[in-house]
Amino acid sequence: MGQQRIDRRRRGAVIATTLAAGLVLAACSSGSETTASSPTLAASATTACPQSPGGGMPTGAGAPSGAAAPATITMAKTIKATDTSTSTVINPTGAQIQCGKTALTSYNDIVYGTASSNGKSLDLKLDLQTPQTSGTKPLVVYLTGGGFSIAPKATNLDQRTYVAEQGYVVASIEYRTVPDGATYQDAVADVKSAVRYLRAHAAQYGINPAKVAVWGQSAGGYLAAMTGTTNGEKQFDVGANLDQSSDVQGVVDEFGPSNLAAIGADYDTATRQAYQVAGNTFAQWVYGPGSTKSIASYTSQVAAANPITHIGAKTAPFVLLQGSADRVVSPSQTLILHTALQAKGIDSTRYVLTGADHGDLSFTGNPTAAKPWSTQETMNHIVDFLAQQLPA
Repeated sequence: MGQQRIDRRRRGAVIATTLAAGLVLAACSSGSETTASSPTLAASATTACPQSPGGGMPTGAGAPSGAAAPATITMAKTIKATDTSTSTVINPTGAQIQCGKTALTSYNDIVYGTASSNGKSLDLKLDLQTPQTSGTKPLVVYLTGGGFSIAPKATNLDQRTYVAEQGYVVASIEYRTVPDGATYQDAVADVKSAVRYLRAHAAQYGINPAKVAVWGQSAGGYLAAMTGTTNGEKQFDVGANLDQSSDVQGVVDEFGPSNLAAIGADYDTATRQAYQVAGNTFAQWVYGPGSTKSIASYTSQVAAANPITHIGAKTAPFVLLQGSADRVVSPSQTLILHTALQAKGIDSTRYVLTGADHGDLSFTGNPTAAKPWSTQETMNHIVDFLAQQLPA
């Protein structure tokens, strides 16, 4: 990290803020081009990490296109215990993460690409946090959850801030979802487009382009897994900056599904059947808008949407985290991916959080659901993985 501090005059940002001691020190700007503040305040005592406005998860119009509200969430009544013999079990009841030790500069609403949404052009945007320290930093691209129905980039601000303060440029991106008329192929293409954009603008944002990881939760965990297992598969590279690589060097997958045909495999009969209703969100995610098919059968199309199918020599190392009491994505989903990765010789570590539910359920009115996922122990497993795969 020996380079000079990067120029603070940035383009493509609507908001430039400085986070120091968890406080926003600069206000919003409505222009298409802004000048970031030159920080003069040092970070002080640690405080609770900042929370996303309104929880970060909309209850009405979603992102990026605002086409629909979140899909109805099915929650299991019973959960079958799964094998933990190849995983590390942790008790996530310790202290919560604290922020404020490192000052950050944030840039919001950077347009990283243009795509089609229901026949119309759509600007895809990202938010960026970068530490105010010298030298280039590894990049972590964060992918929010949302049941393949929404993708609001404002979510999980506390955990994103914590990771950024450990010395990473963290980008949270929008991606297309089912209400946009998108399938998994479109969303994976969006993630790879964001990676290429950020590599193309690495000097502008103080990024080391050789060190990039993806990190996702729930649907975002699935997309992170798809991104990491499809390294080198050019069919997902569409759009701008095609002279840049979309390959990543690490994957953090938190409670993401893998085999969509078995997403309810650990649950009671009613929940399993609910996930396999013909024409539901999962079916459209695989087969396309308006599909009347079901994901109950493991067809070639469902297989192609499974990250396990794509594991190969170029697949990135993984860390997977799963709650033992997850009522939305069967805990076995991360286990089968973990097992498949290890069988192919890919570095994979899996952590199981005892008693933890699906980690992004706070927007349903249960603010405690996310607590196991923001403990220092849980987050430091992620940070330790990033330090190993993206060394400074």
